[in-house]
Amino acid sequence: MQLDTTELTPVINRLKRATGQLTAVTRMLEEGRDCKDVVTQLAAVSKALDRAGFAIISSGLEQCMAEGGNTMDKKDLEKLFLALA
Repeated sequence: MQLDTTELTPVINRLKRATGQLTAVTRMLEEGRDCKDVVTQLAAVSKALDRAGFAIISSGLEQCMAEGGNTMDKKDLEKLFLALA
């Protein structure tokens, strides 16, 4: 399944923000910041990555349905969703 990159700009932006957040987590650990602050920031990174993954899968499914040439079977789609679980 090829993805249309023009529709993925919000996902790309979300991943760039997550990259910045992850860098901040690393810096917080190196600075010995409070555990609660580190875990809160790490949870935000995790949620951003999950949302990006689901957006990518959603976009791919939408494209497959619009094109009518679904190259993935039910088992393949299930594996994609479970990879994010």
